[in-house]
Amino acid sequence: QVQLEESGGGLVQAGGSLRLSCAASGRFVSRYTMAWFRQAPGNEREFVAAMSASGGGTYYADSVKGRFTISRDNAKNTVYLQMSSLKPEDTAVYYCAVDSAIGYRGRRGSLYEYWGRGTQVTVSS
Repeated sequence: QVQLEESGGGLVQAGGSLRLSCAASGRFVSRYTMAWFRQAPGNEREFVAAMSASGGGTYYADSVKGRFTISRDNAKNTVYLQMSSLKPEDTAVYYCAVDSAIGYRGRRGSLYEYWGRGTQVTVSS
């Protein structure tokens, strides 16, 4: 069983930055792919970024590539999402997720068994 708790959301002006954190509890979390998704009001949940267990593989949605950076600290069982050059369209609830299969399998939400409750990010224009 894995539990996830996100933090770091808030209100920021367009062009600003935020860093989200997701602390994971449970065994073997360092072996799993960790990811970020987001969901804006009226929209479907969408993939944002993922990082493989070793940290050797990082994956991004085209909409955030070059602006967001995912990283992880396996000693702390924590994954981060550094968000820069934020735009109003980045406004959403951001969720942390874990896929307990071995190796990165993709960006479909259904692949990820464990989810946090989310943290709100609001970008004002």
